[in-house]
Amino acid sequence: MKAAYYSGNRKITIGDSPLIPPGPEEVRLKVAYCGICGTDLHIFKGGMDKRVSIPQVIGHEMAGEIVEIGRNVQGWSIGDRVVVRPLAPCGKCLACKSGFSHICYNLKFIGIDTPGAFQGSWTVPAYTLHKLPPHLPLDEAALIEPLAVACHDIRRGEVKPGEDVAVIGGGPIGLLISLVAALEGAKVLLAEINPFRLNLAQELGLETVNPQKTDLVALVNERTAGAGADVVFEVSGSAQGATIMTQLVRARGRIVIVAIFGEMPKVDLFRFFWRELHLCGARVYEPEDFEKAISLAAGRKLPLTKLISERRPLSQLGQALAEIEANANLMKVLIATQEE
Repeated sequence: MKAAYYSGNRKITIGDSPLIPPGPEEVRLKVAYCGICGTDLHIFKGGMDKRVSIPQVIGHEMAGEIVEIGRNVQGWSIGDRVVVRPLAPCGKCLACKSGFSHICYNLKFIGIDTPGAFQGSWTVPAYTLHKLPPHLPLDEAALIEPLAVACHDIRRGEVKPGEDVAVIGGGPIGLLISLVAALEGAKVLLAEINPFRLNLAQELGLETVNPQKTDLVALVNERTAGAGADVVFEVSGSAQGATIMTQLVRARGRIVIVAIFGEMPKVDLFRFFWRELHLCGARVYEPEDFEKAISLAAGRKLPLTKLISERRPLSQLGQALAEIEANANLMKVLIATQEE
């Protein structure tokens, strides 16, 4: 089996995937697919070189099956089809003791801080596993992890049926947030400037707007009779998104920060005071978000296959990352880790 290693300086090297026997509380997986995430691209561009041990196998949006089980692992069988919730909390800090281990003060992210899933064989702690139903294709299942992010974001935003929701940023996470919010009965408006992403969102039945061509604040006010959106999700990570998000939300409305900002943005705090706005962060996911995502995918509630732009062999990971960096017309690229 082979693995794709990030070797620094925008370089991916193909090498062997070591068959690491599972420890007592671990399982070894045969990875079928692993999706390329924005974090993988950030690593590829060198943005996390101080954190990643080079060379490192990265990747975490995966689906596969169990091929070997540690001696103390219970409740799992060889052949079970699974996805991984790639978080390794310390279990000792205040966040962990308070039941919020996904935001552990010492959190290790599997696929960043430790080897990831762009390889044929992957050994992980058994507690990270979530079981897949037998009828769900493994390529679609590789979207469970980003879908779990969206489910967590919607839960943090407390989205209710009939509410007006504005989503700033139409990449994979923004698109999934929009789809899950619409499924919850919300009236969704997705703001994005990329024509490819706008067209795809429209094909999926979402109402969209290009804020470079249309006054976004005026449109939201028009849709809400001047009240503003009930919930705004900032998913772009852009200075423009941080600036405009406070202008879109109603009195005592909610703003959910999903994106990671590379630089500290300017935010209109007076608007928070004036309209008594609520601001919350939404980081990764909890076990219930994975179960919700699996339920949605298994129930064919969302058009996940339409989000998959391409499926490529492991040897083309570097090329795919370079194309995504160059803003190619791609939404979600899956890497078939058993194909060299």
